[in-house]
Amino acid sequence: MGQCVKSFNDGCAANDEFQSANSGLQRGELVRDLLRQRMQIPVVPPDSLTRPTLDTRIVGALGSGSVLFVEAPCGYGKSQAVASALGGSGVSGDQTRWITLNAQDNAPSRFLTLLAIALDLPETPGQGYQGHQGGATFSDTLAMMKAALARKSAGQPRVLVLDNLQNLGNPAVVELLQQLVADFPAGASIILISRKALPFETHGLELENRFTRIGSEALEFSRSETFEFFRSAMAASQLTSVAVDNLYDITEGWATPLALYRREVSRNPERKPIQETVGVERFLKESVLGGLTPGQLQSLRGIAELELCSDELFLALESLLPDSGLVPSQAVDRGLPLKPMPGRGRWYRLNPLMQEWLRAPVMAGYAERMLQASRWFGVRDQFPEALKYALLAGDANEVIRIASEGSEALLLGQDTASLLRLRKSLPGQLLERSARLKIVYSWVHAIGGQFRQARALMDSLPEPDRKEQAARICALKAFILRGEGSVGPALEMADRALKGGGEEGQLSAQGQLVTQMVRSSALCAAGRFQEAREANRKAARLAREAGDSGSEALAVYAHARIELGKGALKHAEQLLRTGLDTAMQELARPARIGETRLQLNLVLVLWHQGREAEADRLLVTCGRHAEQARDLGLLLAMTIRVLMCRAQGRLEDAFVWIGRAERTMHSWQVDESLFVPVLEALKASCWLAQNQIDSAGQAMSKLAPYREAGCVPELFPMMPGLLDCLQVRIDLARGDLIRARETLQGIRKRYEGTIPWGVELHMRLLEAVIVQDEKGPVVAQKVLSAVVIEAAREHFISPFSELRGELQGLMEKGFGQLPDGPFKGALGNLFQLKPGAGGAEALAEPISEREQGVLELIAKGLSNQEIADKLHISLHTVKTHARRINAKLEVKSRTQAIVRARDLGLL
Repeated sequence: MGQCVKSFNDGCAANDEFQSANSGLQRGELVRDLLRQRMQIPVVPPDSLTRPTLDTRIVGALGSGSVLFVEAPCGYGKSQAVASALGGSGVSGDQTRWITLNAQDNAPSRFLTLLAIALDLPETPGQGYQGHQGGATFSDTLAMMKAALARKSAGQPRVLVLDNLQNLGNPAVVELLQQLVADFPAGASIILISRKALPFETHGLELENRFTRIGSEALEFSRSETFEFFRSAMAASQLTSVAVDNLYDITEGWATPLALYRREVSRNPERKPIQETVGVERFLKESVLGGLTPGQLQSLRGIAELELCSDELFLALESLLPDSGLVPSQAVDRGLPLKPMPGRGRWYRLNPLMQEWLRAPVMAGYAERMLQASRWFGVRDQFPEALKYALLAGDANEVIRIASEGSEALLLGQDTASLLRLRKSLPGQLLERSARLKIVYSWVHAIGGQFRQARALMDSLPEPDRKEQAARICALKAFILRGEGSVGPALEMADRALKGGGEEGQLSAQGQLVTQMVRSSALCAAGRFQEAREANRKAARLAREAGDSGSEALAVYAHARIELGKGALKHAEQLLRTGLDTAMQELARPARIGETRLQLNLVLVLWHQGREAEADRLLVTCGRHAEQARDLGLLLAMTIRVLMCRAQGRLEDAFVWIGRAERTMHSWQVDESLFVPVLEALKASCWLAQNQIDSAGQAMSKLAPYREAGCVPELFPMMPGLLDCLQVRIDLARGDLIRARETLQGIRKRYEGTIPWGVELHMRLLEAVIVQDEKGPVVAQKVLSAVVIEAAREHFISPFSELRGELQGLMEKGFGQLPDGPFKGALGNLFQLKPGAGGAEALAEPISEREQGVLELIAKGLSNQEIADKLHISLHTVKTHARRINAKLEVKSRTQAIVRARDLGLL
């Protein structure tokens, strides 16, 4: 690509380093013809990935006098993304000026000459931009250039691109750059491309809405884009979908390593891991790290040993890293591939590919650094991190000490993924030495959804240890039972734990906290919302008293789930946003599952309210966090993604997400009881949307044991009722109205008062569909209107979206009779209906229920007397109804009335 790799320290020294450059160059050095050869727009490879969303974002930022800043580390495709967007936007090549800068452009005179060439401006009477000739400063010269550019009536470029901006470090050139950006001529835009942050302030431009930043999070490929990028390789059987999935996980969409690996795969049938590929290794070593000193590289390798790192943690380890010279925040400032963790203060994480490459070989002193990190986290009561680094240090005594002194209940609100990954390498004798460590790892397995392994560890405890740890074991069993969906047994076990497990041992405050949270969840699933709220209050109080903000976030999450069960979407959203805002106030904190769960449930609320764009943006972020933390909430994220694809008619994508979820849960060794029912239900729903009724029915047959057991999964409290509703829909699709009615009635008998509000809406909408066949459209429309009024209070539109196929006909007939308001407008968009567009709403006065009955019998060909006999009313009353029907339909005969009623959807 012609990029010059320089030391990161180049151009960053004091002003005197640039005195010779600032004094101007001698005439003859500024050869305009040679410099003009650098005005080249990068060529976009023909096999590059098409990215319409990114293109739209780039082009949308190019307003009059606007500034677009594209910032990302090396290899994120910054230049290619801009070139591709400009090429497809209608901006012709002669309207774009592209300057690729290098370290030699740090002289102000050279920088000004490059600008003059790019903007087609003649040299000044002073024979070139040589500095202070004629008393004019560099700033004056640039001001004259901008004035000349503004006066140009024709040939003025629309876009000026300054690429490789990180090469400019001379303060005099930086000052000129700031002057150029601050007041760029109207009618044109400027694009700045750099690996580093801009060396000057931009808040004034931002407040004027003239500045846009696009970072690595927008440039990196999404998972679906990664699959598209490797589509030809998969078609040629060079890669499998599992391999592409793994490639995305290790690169996180880093474009250049993926492109280099695709090239390697197409040329070499003997496939290697991406980090061992020659091209990728050279890119990492030469392009990304080529400018680092040995001390800086040593520091980066030290950072790579840690999953997350802050400056404070790194400085605590610095004495164990000889010749270090770079803290994480400095590495970020230098444009290296580290990401600040959102909402976690100044904590950073290396790109996984870079991290894997830097970790080999292991540096001397590794065990000592891991032990120091363990103690650093231990002092800060971050139990999982302290235990993890003690395990990595291989210090058995320290591991046992942490397990004995810490509370395993602290695991619930924090990231346990790394502890689970370490389980395979954990020496068996170490577990045998400590009953508390066994209980800790039982919790780790349970939180990871590996309930069988958790039970196996508990069962292996000797009898004396079981008695001593009885309360803790009961709390863990309650957690497992709730995770499996066994509501009643979970409540019983939780109550037993709070009483001390029937033995002398008592639960710690942290143990009581987790047990109250289990009780709250189980009580909510049982529809006992008031009791659930009381248990939740106790859990929140215990979390505050313990200073455990991770568990406090989970308590807010549990409260929001109670409100969701009651159908209070607006209150739930307020709780979730408040919880997230509160969590963000705590700086320098580690990753916590609670925050991810808050985000996921906010996505769920947004989905229920039809705010798909907001939900999609947040889902990308929290889904990734859940995957990195190995949080089972990822299953909820993927479920929402399937529902979104299904609602948009993208059924092929929906099945792809189902397959991904299945592979992920299997690779995580999650018990099938947690995810199989969810995925089979999603398959049935998607097959139903494709009118593959038999396939949907087969999926429901697999779900029969789960339906009969009546389990209520913690992540999916609406699941039991929705499975029954799905059976009703399959019955309706088969035309079996009687069975559909029986199934619907059976739901109320089975669940009595424990039906979540979302399921209640589903049931009442299905009731409207059944009533339409049983009693006609007028009665059905009354049922529908009542549901719409209830749902409108919380803008609860997801049931309508899920049942769109079943409701379309009824909605078309009765849309005009629905109460006006934003919710009606949203339904109109969903069902593609406009107010007043035909239907029964065209009538000045609606047909009454009794008149509807008469009208239906007229349509069947019955005489007035036959109608009177059938309805047990007088002949005179029948004639009166008939006259009113004709008047309302504005017709004069029975035949006309039937035709008109059918046109209006009344028959």
